[in-house]
Amino acid sequence: MSSCKISPSLLSADFSKLGQEVEALTKAGADYLHLDVMDGHFVPNITFGPGLIKAIRSYSPLPFDVHLMIAPVDAHLEAFCEAGANIVTVHPEATIHLQRTLAQIRKLGAKAGVALNPSTPTDFLPWIVEDLDLILVMSVNPGFGGQAFLPSQIKKIEAIKKLIGHLPIELQVDGGIQPETAKLVRAAGADVLVAGTAVFKSKDYAGNIAALR
Repeated sequence: MSSCKISPSLLSADFSKLGQEVEALTKAGADYLHLDVMDGHFVPNITFGPGLIKAIRSYSPLPFDVHLMIAPVDAHLEAFCEAGANIVTVHPEATIHLQRTLAQIRKLGAKAGVALNPSTPTDFLPWIVEDLDLILVMSVNPGFGGQAFLPSQIKKIEAIKKLIGHLPIELQVDGGIQPETAKLVRAAGADVLVAGTAVFKSKDYAGNIAALR
């Protein structure tokens, strides 16, 4: 099994010194930086917008992995891409015409991802798989950090990995990722692990990232 990528969730970082946190994560060996954008409507929390992403863009050359938990989402795609997003992931429930949304993300110069909540079925994926660069399986209900991993999502990860086959699509998992659950989702087929609490639990970011690998 090849080494997986780690995408630390900045939702768990110290927002009073976010630029320094981004620099520290870059030096610690992170592969992506995960930015959870929440609107207080699609999910029960509010985080930040494109302005913050633009403000920290110069602190790291790493890909910015932006997860948009906002609805409706289409009107905001351009702003996030212009702010520096390299990967933009949306929820199928946040747009009426998902294929069009994914195509627009690519047209704006970013990679396109789709996120599946724990209750979101996978039956729509075969019809848009060619429009995807990343599939995100949420192993918690989105909206808050620090939640417990939902074992029910293991079968979903396995099913999506089978669907992806040899296509150049990364399979990402977010929610309750610790060293113990990382083993489970990796065995099921995950390529990229999003982790907040597990990375920021101590200042040894490099050690925490290594433990997840």
